[in-house]
Amino acid sequence: MKIFKIIILPILTTIILFSSPTSLIEKAKKNGLLPIPTKSSELLKIIDPKGVLTKDRIELGKMLYFEPRLSKSSLISCNWCHNLGLGGVDGVPKAIGHQWSGNPRHINSPTVYNAVFFKRQFWDGRSPSLEDQAKGPVQAGVEMAASKRLVEERINSIPEYVALFKKAYGNNVKIDFDKITSTIAIFERTLVTPSRYDNFLNGKIDALSKKEQKGLETFIDKGCVTCHNGIALGGDMQPFELRNKYKYRDVGGFRGDSKNMIKVPTLRNITQTAPYFHNGMIWKLTDAIKEMSHLQVGYKLKDKKNGGFILDIKPITLTNSDVDNIREFFNSLEGKKPQIIYPELPRSRDNTPKPEPENSTSKK
Repeated sequence: MKIFKIIILPILTTIILFSSPTSLIEKAKKNGLLPIPTKSSELLKIIDPKGVLTKDRIELGKMLYFEPRLSKSSLISCNWCHNLGLGGVDGVPKAIGHQWSGNPRHINSPTVYNAVFFKRQFWDGRSPSLEDQAKGPVQAGVEMAASKRLVEERINSIPEYVALFKKAYGNNVKIDFDKITSTIAIFERTLVTPSRYDNFLNGKIDALSKKEQKGLETFIDKGCVTCHNGIALGGDMQPFELRNKYKYRDVGGFRGDSKNMIKVPTLRNITQTAPYFHNGMIWKLTDAIKEMSHLQVGYKLKDKKNGGFILDIKPITLTNSDVDNIREFFNSLEGKKPQIIYPELPRSRDNTPKPEPENSTSKK
């Protein structure tokens, strides 16, 4: 079977029911679950490995994140689909972009919060970094629909932006498309949301309720950590329909990358990012948990009598109690958002390229 060809990164340990908090923390870490570091120096090593984050660049990146003039219509900003007041998403099944166009593949907008921890960006994993990802939506015809040249002309026509780029990067900075979008990514790197779950894994044993701890243990024992692991509890590529077909697979027809792999969505703030799945067809979180149990299989190591281990693969079966406990655990993943003060954007000038008029035949 193809299933046996899958490389499993986190290997599940032997199930230990009713673990103490300290043993549950150890068990979680052994199964690939990692907390957001509490020390800022350790966190910076992860979110800023190249040392590009500065106060001026972050603030400029925030302005550009909320800047609608980066779109052809001058209406759509990054925050349009990744609303920082709504868990980093837009709250609709499929993304809506230029001239009110729905994504042709019925793709749901993933959250931008904690995206810095993802190994891949976009549902098909085509971008390896936030810097690369930021270039896509700006140019996509069904999203912001702006050309590189248009973006560059608009930003360079506004003296306040030119001054801010020089302040952030030096007087010789070239304000081109790559510099503009990478500055947006610098701001996005700061959108980290530590939670009670992180406090628990960092040693605060009373950070989770007893039911949340039971839900975490169920989450581990049932094999959910096979895909939802690491700091992001997701963010890497995995096969989707291992056991059964997704009930809404024909909505949009999206199948993932060339190998039918789909990026695993983060579970952080999952209670705030409905609707769920790549095409946003499930609204209730408990229904999403049940659907995943129908689609996936669980993994664990079993001891062989003659020494060594074998990989035991079997369907994930969840009782109503299991689903309820996992859902309760997900409450602990609601993180503390960084305070975002909406920026005052500089005015356009006479030479700032104007938005193109709305297509007269398009619907208002």
